[in-house]
Amino acid sequence: MHHRHSERHVTGRMGWLRAAVLGANDGIVSTASLVLGVAAAHASSQNILIAGTAGLVAGAMSMAAGEYVSVHSQADSEAAELARERRELETDVEGEHKELAAIYVGRGLEPALARQVAEQLMKHDALDAHMRDELGITETLKARPIQAAGASALSFALGAALPLVVVALAPAGVLLWSVFLTSLVFLAILGGLAARTGGANMRTGALRITFWGALAMAITTGVGMLFGVAA
Repeated sequence: MHHRHSERHVTGRMGWLRAAVLGANDGIVSTASLVLGVAAAHASSQNILIAGTAGLVAGAMSMAAGEYVSVHSQADSEAAELARERRELETDVEGEHKELAAIYVGRGLEPALARQVAEQLMKHDALDAHMRDELGITETLKARPIQAAGASALSFALGAALPLVVVALAPAGVLLWSVFLTSLVFLAILGGLAARTGGANMRTGALRITFWGALAMAITTGVGMLFGVAA
C-alpha cells in the first residue's frame, strides 16, 4: 500500500504575491493619504475626488513601470549569469563538474557521493543543475517582469479605488474620519490575507501594515492641515 505524501508550499506565489501586496498597500495608503491631505486643506469634495482619481492613475502607471524595470533588471542579470555558465560548460566541463561536486560536499554529502550526484545531474541537464545549485536560480522564483508589473498596477488600482469609494459616499462633515478609519480596516484585511496566502501569521501581518499605513496617513493629514491654516 502506497502512502501519498502531499505538501502545499507557497514559494511559487512569492513573485506575484510580493508585487500584489506592495501594489495594494501602496494604493490604499498613498491614495488615502492624498485624499486626507487635500481634505484637511479644506478642498471641496469634487476636488478631493479628482485629486484621488489622478493619484490612482498616476500611481498604477508608476507601480507598473517601476516593477517592470526593477524585475527586468533582475531578469537581465539572470540571463547574463546563465550565458556565462553556458560558456563555461562548453569550455571546461571537468572544472564545472568539480565545482558542482564541491557544492554538494559543502551541503553535507560525502565526496564520492557528491561526485556521483554531480555527474548524474550534469548528464541529465548540466545547465539546469548549475542554474539551480550554483546560481540559486529556480523556475519557481525566476524573475517575471510582465507578471510583476501587471500584478502591481492592478492591485494598486484596486487598493486606491477603496478610499475613493468612501470619498464619494461619505458626508463632507465626516469625510476625514471616514477615509482614515475605513482605510485602516482595508489595510488590516489586506495584511491578514497577504499573511495567510504567504503562510505567515495573520495577526502580525495585519498589525504591521496597519501601523505603517496609519502613520503615513496621519503625517499627510497634518501637512494638509498646516497648508489649510496657512491659506
